Amino acid sequence: MSNCCAAPRDTRDKPLPSALAAPQPVKGAPANLIMVPGGRSFVGTNRPEIPQDGEGPKRDVVLADFGLEAQTVTVARFADFVADTGYVTEAERLGWSIVFFNDQQSLAQGATRGSSLPWWHRVDGACWRAPEGASSDTSGREDHPVTHVSWADAHAFSQWVGGRLPTEAEWEHAARGGSTQRRFPWGDEEPDDNTVHANIWQGDFPVYNSGRDGYERTAPARSFAPNPLGFYNLAGNVWEWTQDSFRIRSVSKAARQRNAEALSQSLKVLKGGSFLCHASYCYRYRIAARMGLPPDNASSNVGFRVAV
Repeated sequence: MSNCCAAPRDTRDKPLPSALAAPQPVKGAPANLIMVPGGRSFVGTNRPEIPQDGEGPKRDVVLADFGLEAQTVTVARFADFVADTGYVTEAERLGWSIVFFNDQQSLAQGATRGSSLPWWHRVDGACWRAPEGASSDTSGREDHPVTHVSWADAHAFSQWVGGRLPTEAEWEHAARGGSTQRRFPWGDEEPDDNTVHANIWQGDFPVYNSGRDGYERTAPARSFAPNPLGFYNLAGNVWEWTQDSFRIRSVSKAARQRNAEALSQSLKVLKGGSFLCHASYCYRYRIAARMGLPPDNASSNVGFRVAV
């Protein structure tokens, strides 16, 4: 399953929505919860764009009422969690994490190593507090989504605030604004290299990012317009962990093999795509899109939000 980034050049001809200040969260408690009525809903689609990801078929579900935070967990909130509990993330214990670099030297190095995705690099010291490696920090990005967090890290934070990770069905229901048909959190209009709805890639992936959305990597957690229920950045910015195990609902031989691999690696479902997604490569910022990763994976484009 592929992930996908670059140095922006400001070619905007009109201002984009700026980041909005969030109410000050209470340490150790859910923040900016939006209560979502349950009822009959659905998950997936009967018109999958990437069938091998298990986007279909559409399945009817019945959901209880639930709460979901309006935004992803930020660097500042995660820092409060670490300060209060002494928690050490899996990336910190390993001593490295995966970071996107697309400069010519990095791409050449990746290709030399035989990587099929030469923009991803193992970087010593990369973690939530040093997103690009030991010489980096999060100064000025305290209101951005925390990254380099594994499923276990996200689960631990969620427990600290008295919550949990959302299910895939809850995440989709919230992103659509209920049981309505909606391709993206903002509606059905396709974004492109000139039409900005979210923090995704604009340009030629991976070698050129025009930066038309205003961000080279992550954007603040409350940037861009919220969806009809008030949720921010449910498309693009960072992938979001859910509590569900990754499975493909098909009886095909390929699906059975894929499910066996997913089970052996204990893959978890992530939703929403990231700042690296582009229709030409990683068209996964659609609501029905999904990805499976091992729960100990962490990278510079993966975060989470909390449900209750």
